[in-house]
Amino acid sequence: MIYTCVIDTPVGAMRAAAENNALIRLDFIEQQRFAPDTAGWSDAPQMPVFEQVRKWLATYFSGKAPAITPPLNPHNSTAFRGVVWNLLLQIPYGETTSYGELAHKLGSSKGFYARAIGGAVGHNPISIIIPCHRVIGADGSLTGYGGGLDRKRALLALEGVLRLSDA
Repeated sequence: MIYTCVIDTPVGAMRAAAENNALIRLDFIEQQRFAPDTAGWSDAPQMPVFEQVRKWLATYFSGKAPAITPPLNPHNSTAFRGVVWNLLLQIPYGETTSYGELAHKLGSSKGFYARAIGGAVGHNPISIIIPCHRVIGADGSLTGYGGGLDRKRALLALEGVLRLSDA
């Protein structure tokens, strides 16, 4: 059974989904890019995993790096996506990386590999906690973000990576 709840954040309402006491999705309500079939999901905002997500988000939006990550089990993963998502989890709060740097960490500097990483980053089902917003272009440009570039700017500004007036 998949359980769900809505969590309000300073950058918009998010839908959280969990299965077997682990977070499987966290995305913005209006985000339709990879919207799952939610028929059969059960509203259960009181679940402990959702309380952990709320605490994580509250710490994050207070401008601090959360110390403990809720249990994660992102769906729609391939082995490659899972490796990339684990790399994203290693990007420290307040820092960014590029697709090319991620490719280098995986042992390749070829452009096609960076594009494959871009595809994996773009399919991240757990926004903010798996910090795909911290991936930027090699030239420092803000590249796409499923939640929208305005949110990406706001998240990076919150982390002190940029000022909103600079973006």
